[in-house]
Amino acid sequence: MQFRKLEAGDKATYFSLASAFYQSEAVLHPVPIQNIENTFEELVRSDTYIECQLCEEAGEAIGFLLVAKTFSQESGGMVTWIEELFLKEAYRGAGRGREMMAFIEATYPCSRFRLEAEPDNEKAIRLYKRLGYVPLPYVQYVKEEKKP
Repeated sequence: MQFRKLEAGDKATYFSLASAFYQSEAVLHPVPIQNIENTFEELVRSDTYIECQLCEEAGEAIGFLLVAKTFSQESGGMVTWIEELFLKEAYRGAGRGREMMAFIEATYPCSRFRLEAEPDNEKAIRLYKRLGYVPLPYVQYVKEEKKP
């Protein structure tokens, strides 16, 4: 599997993969297509806060990973949020998820890696635990803000 940074010409590929992710068991609900559009526009505008790597085999995009970057006083440095990690169904179960996680950890040095998983996504949770990730005892809250 090869990784390459998303480029402006990858819009159709990105939309296809992101849409498939948001129709998978890994998420609680789909997001509006405008959210995918906004993310793509930010990805091609700058990599300051968010980056996307396409995962390819034999020239075919088989998945993607989306990471966000932030700073945390609690962890004492940069934090890499693994926002989304997706592989097409046919490519799962052969160590590629582990390979994607290794790529993230090697490519984005930081003081903490952080991710979320839906409780029913048992395969992903087993992978994360095998790789040394532990659940946080936090309850997260969110407040959605409407854009003007």
